[in-house]
Amino acid sequence: MTTVSLRLPESLIKEADKRAQELQIPRAEYIRRAIAALNAQVSTEQRRRRMMEVSRRVRGESMHVNAEFDAIEDAPDA
Repeated sequence: MTTVSLRLPESLIKEADKRAQELQIPRAEYIRRAIAALNAQVSTEQRRRRMMEVSRRVRGESMHVNAEFDAIEDAPDA
């Protein structure tokens, strides 16, 4: 495990200590869980954005294909 040293506002440490006590876990465990939770949240948001972008592209292509089918269906020699 790697050691990380960082400076945090006193108010943030007090809040973390309070929450860690409520959960009956050490401060370091609380901070590890907080980082893991934020990592998961960011990952989920990035995945959501990628899915929305792909969906937009697919929707655009689908509309193009639908327009081609409409043109064929409306053609008198089809």
